[in-house]
Amino acid sequence: MAGRYMNPFLTVYGHISLDQIVSVDEFPRMNTSVDVTNKQTSLGGTAANVAVTAARLGVPTAICAFVGNDFPKKYEDLMASSGLIMDEVVKVDGYDTSTAIVINDHDLNQKVLFFQGPHGYASKIGMDLLKNGKQSKFVHFCTGEPEYHIRIMKELRPSGCVIAIDPAQEIHRIWNERLLADAMAVSDMMFCNRFEAESVKRYLGTDLFEQVRYPFILCTKGSEGCDLYLDGEPMHFPIVEAEKVIDATGAGDSFRAGFYAGQYHGMSIEESVVVASTVASFTVEKTGALTNTPTWDQVMERADRYLARL
Repeated sequence: MAGRYMNPFLTVYGHISLDQIVSVDEFPRMNTSVDVTNKQTSLGGTAANVAVTAARLGVPTAICAFVGNDFPKKYEDLMASSGLIMDEVVKVDGYDTSTAIVINDHDLNQKVLFFQGPHGYASKIGMDLLKNGKQSKFVHFCTGEPEYHIRIMKELRPSGCVIAIDPAQEIHRIWNERLLADAMAVSDMMFCNRFEAESVKRYLGTDLFEQVRYPFILCTKGSEGCDLYLDGEPMHFPIVEAEKVIDATGAGDSFRAGFYAGQYHGMSIEESVVVASTVASFTVEKTGALTNTPTWDQVMERADRYLARL
């Protein structure tokens, strides 16, 4: 796939998916049904959400992923229109593109059904996507086959890029103690939410991130804000208030994109966390991860009073 070409500041590895987002008043009991109150299909996937949002915020961003030949052209065009570097998005025969069915209840609790698609079996494809990662300042690894991502991390390590791991919900299912240890040995940063943190801590054999000797852990906690741990030293950040909360889908991904946008614009780590929360506050105001991406000026206007508190 084509896209505007420049040297990337950020390269993102992970799923490009089709998101089917539905809303219900409450989740059905086993062997029962409930009415869907709203339904929407959109471009999604952790890598697509992070990369497109970062590119829209002005960050030179590349995405590395495998999709099926069924990947819709309208979504390919949407990604390219953001300025995303897409020369390492590869269409693979024999696979359908990954798909997520995201179900939200009225409290914005989520249940997700996920079809992996080709990126979940990247090692079988036998193609190491390395070009853009080697040219980047930051490389972010989202969902995808852990063994493949760890191998790519090891290949990229000598280039001197800052490597972040972000297994998201897959930390509970396809990661384990050994894989996490291998990934942390060749990375510099970790992102997770409060639910994913429980599996991370279990694999690490600890109850507290303060006890983990690792350069950077950022744990988001929904309406409770987020916690940053730099070499085990904690710092708490409150949320940036949204005007309204409609749908939390993709808020964590836009948070990551906002963090990298802050770094690209020369901000400190702490300032970048505030920017991350600000970008996420726009995302939850509409349904879909990519339907309400703010401009950089809008981010700065909303973030201003929160940055002043640092």
